[in-house]
Amino acid sequence: MFLDQPANALAEGANTAILGDMNSYIQLDKASMPDGSLLALYEQDGDFILEYNGMELMSTNLTWSEQMLADLGCEDLLARAENRPEHPRVLIGGLGMGFTLKRVLEVIGSPATVDVAELMSQVIEWNRTYLIKHNGPLLDDPRTNIILADLFDCLGDGDTYDAILIDIDDTPDAVITEDNVKLYTPSFMALLRESLNPGGCLAYWMASPSPRLEMAIKKAGFDLTEHPAKPHEQSDEAWHRIYVARLSS
Repeated sequence: MFLDQPANALAEGANTAILGDMNSYIQLDKASMPDGSLLALYEQDGDFILEYNGMELMSTNLTWSEQMLADLGCEDLLARAENRPEHPRVLIGGLGMGFTLKRVLEVIGSPATVDVAELMSQVIEWNRTYLIKHNGPLLDDPRTNIILADLFDCLGDGDTYDAILIDIDDTPDAVITEDNVKLYTPSFMALLRESLNPGGCLAYWMASPSPRLEMAIKKAGFDLTEHPAKPHEQSDEAWHRIYVARLSS
């Protein structure tokens, strides 16, 4: 989920001021991904940036669309308060810097279980250490269950969810890693269908509008709504997208 998608929009206006000068950031740690690409965590005066192969992936100053993913993905659970499941279950694909998890925990109530599939152990550790200054002890919340695994491997084992929120990639046309191609395949969509409870909701974060994702979701039998999303509350442009899907009746 690159911050400069699409067309390096962060080069304009307020967003540049929000991020500031990367030369003033200090590298705290780095980690190699399975494909050899590099993740690095930077910090300046309490603000953090996650880089992927030298490109800004996400920032603690730009959390608006990730929070929106949580709000829209859990909207049905909150709207049907009288018929709320006794113990709602939410699955988040990708921990990142914890923005979506934090918002889900704020709105979901208790009791509940929020499973988070994260491929990189270092990202989990960064959330337990450095990023705790920003988000608090999210991983110690009794509702949080961190799973060190690929999201693909967390589906199809019989577990079902009331909401599945995916924030792993940019778009099918600009995958961050080649392995992410599978996030848009018919077989993956079938796994998502099988893993949703009746009335459940699927939500994807995308860096920009994605007709290919729309087509893949609709072909899998979902009804789909598209929501423009700003990277920051004060951003002028809403170039990100949240795609919310529900099974067709």
